[in-house]
Amino acid sequence: LLCPCLVYGAYAFLPFDAPLLPTVSARLVYTLRCAAFATFPIVLGMIVSGISRLCSSALEPFGELQREVEIHRTYVSQSIQLFILYFFNMAVLVTYLPQELLKLIPLLTGLFAISRLIYWLSYAIGRSFRAFGFSMTFLPLLAMLLWNLYSMFVLEPENLLA
Repeated sequence: LLCPCLVYGAYAFLPFDAPLLPTVSARLVYTLRCAAFATFPIVLGMIVSGISRLCSSALEPFGELQREVEIHRTYVSQSIQLFILYFFNMAVLVTYLPQELLKLIPLLTGLFAISRLIYWLSYAIGRSFRAFGFSMTFLPLLAMLLWNLYSMFVLEPENLLA
């Protein structure tokens, strides 16, 4: 319930608008530029993972990982997988959105980045707390997927393969 409220509040109250993007290629470039910001938590996780691996007291570098190192490695691998799904869904979403709703693309990107950071923090606190951060990432992804499928098969079935 928190994700739709956050996105709607940001959409209604943040004072910016998406630029005029009349072509599909311009929209895809806009999405690509927005998605670059969503890689920030992943890159930060890679840096922290590398530092924690260097600072770990393990005698064998390829041996079993300590909990601190394992947390960061798992976070990075899951974030990369979710980012790929998120990016492809945003790329499809931007082709179906009308011009006045293109403001959602940077908002969804920001939500992804913030939710991955919340997931990382809650995962480091304890494994039982990570569901909130994961749901903030996964539920918008699921909503985008459902909207994309609805747009492809119901709204514009004649342009499905065009």
